[in-house]
Amino acid sequence: MEKMTLNSTLNTPTTLNFDFQLLQKPLLVLRTMNHRLRQDMMHLIHREQKLTVTDIYIKLRLEQSVASQHLSLLRKSGIVTTIREGKFVYYSIDYTKIEELTSLFQKFK
Repeated sequence: MEKMTLNSTLNTPTTLNFDFQLLQKPLLVLRTMNHRLRQDMMHLIHREQKLTVTDIYIKLRLEQSVASQHLSLLRKSGIVTTIREGKFVYYSIDYTKIEELTSLFQKFK
């Protein structure tokens, strides 16, 4: 946990105890979601419930490598999950993660 010393001219504490490492994962998720193509991918996966990378790049008219790179970011941030069924890997939305983010940011309204 990092400590930050504050100016105490307004009767504020001289030290701010906050673990800035706690922000890394939520910031990664927000950066990942703040991209139009990834938002389109999430909407498509939501509509279809589960899709392969092939389904996604065909429906969005993308190169396979571009779709894979963006899906990798969505998977690393925890927004989408993968399920293997035989030789196919299906992507689906992790609604629990979305609900956690929504409830967290509703506190800042």
